[in-house]
Amino acid sequence: MFTTTTTFIVYICAMLVIGIYAARATNSLNDYVLGGRSLGKIITGLSAGASDMSGWLLMGLPGALFVSGISQAWIAIGLTIGQWCNWKFVAARLRSFTHNASDALTLPDYFAARFLDRYRITSTVAALVILIFFVVYCASGMVSGARLFEQTFSLDYQNALLIGAASTILYVCIGGFLAVSWTDAVQASLMIFALVLTPIIIIMDVGSISEANRLVAEKGPDMANFLKGTTFIGMISLAGWGLGYMGQPHILVRFMAASTVRGMGGARRISISWMIFCLLGAICVGYYGVAFASKHPEITVDNPEQIFIIVTQTLFSPWIAGILLSAILAAVMSTLSCQLLVSSTTLTQDFYSRVIRKNASQTELIWVGRGMLLIVAAIAYIIALDPHSGILRLVSYAWAGFGAAFGPTVLLSVFWRKMTLKGAIMGMVVGATVVIIWEIGGFFGLYSLVPGFIFSTIAIIVVSYITQNENASVESLFDSLEKKFWIEVKER
Repeated sequence: MFTTTTTFIVYICAMLVIGIYAARATNSLNDYVLGGRSLGKIITGLSAGASDMSGWLLMGLPGALFVSGISQAWIAIGLTIGQWCNWKFVAARLRSFTHNASDALTLPDYFAARFLDRYRITSTVAALVILIFFVVYCASGMVSGARLFEQTFSLDYQNALLIGAASTILYVCIGGFLAVSWTDAVQASLMIFALVLTPIIIIMDVGSISEANRLVAEKGPDMANFLKGTTFIGMISLAGWGLGYMGQPHILVRFMAASTVRGMGGARRISISWMIFCLLGAICVGYYGVAFASKHPEITVDNPEQIFIIVTQTLFSPWIAGILLSAILAAVMSTLSCQLLVSSTTLTQDFYSRVIRKNASQTELIWVGRGMLLIVAAIAYIIALDPHSGILRLVSYAWAGFGAAFGPTVLLSVFWRKMTLKGAIMGMVVGATVVIIWEIGGFFGLYSLVPGFIFSTIAIIVVSYITQNENASVESLFDSLEKKFWIEVKER
């Protein structure tokens, strides 16, 4: 216990040091929100990956594989394809469009600039969507952190939740975007190390891959069935997770912060390679965790989402276990930190600086951003107080909300010149509304992101065609942004 505690303390202190160092380079709201658009391809790639893969990667996904078998890997396939498409088709264009459209710092800011929204209706709608769904998303991160501290240090849930949340809030509040991005790179390295090493040690403990497969098969003949229990709708639902990438603000903001458009190809290769190794590792931990549990019947796995923690504590020395368990904390902190930051900057940039204090100084806006971060964190903390909160359930709801509300809007905004202001507004409203209604009704067993994305896209296209007569100036702006994008692509 002493060794693991020491490792955790050293890790958290290291993150705080990075936060303090980043604070010295944070002199304006642009620095606090986007790091001055200065991220290189390595930091951009790793940061985008780490901010995406939260505690879900080391807890939620292995837990799903542990219970249901390899069929749950459809989620990983859908996510990988979706993230690759996001990098390939959206990343560079969004970076260029946001920079050239009034140097937009947030997604709401970009929508208002892209569609020449004088009354900032798009930014208001987008900001509301971000706040509604990010509070839930932040709560899922806090639950992951609480489960880690609860299992590792035998704490009660409430104290574990407080420690896990405070660990992240402190360094984000101090250093802003640069602290989040730099720590993401460290955390991404730690996560891939843990997820590559742990499955190897599990198989060595069991004896061999064939023996591990035999023990898994003993639990159920369908554990290795890729189509186990899946219907056509079920497969669409799991693979449909990939649609959500194009609408996740905490990932899209990494594209916006990149130093150049031309560096996106290298960043994409780094990010996707990292993602594939991590997802394969998480799948193997959950799947072969069944073999581990079979070989060690004396160990009780009460909560499947804690299988990675249990394996690590059992098979590794205290020092190594402490480092590997820090990977969960890294996953939680990397995602929660950027979610809190995006939420706070949305409140600061799109409400405070636009409505309450239009002439606020840069120093004032930085401090207001920190205050807003604490408010969002407090609300998420209250939601996370329920000890029965399921990590995957919370993540899936927030992921669907963002994917449906913002995915079609972002995608079409960087490719379709005929998209109108009213089309963008209707797309966001329809996408978010469909997800909320679908989650309540649970229609056809279909993941809410899929119908939400489809209906949002239809709404944008239909309304845009209806309101084409109002769109001449918006189309002219799109042509200008498109021209600047291709110039940036060719620059060396």
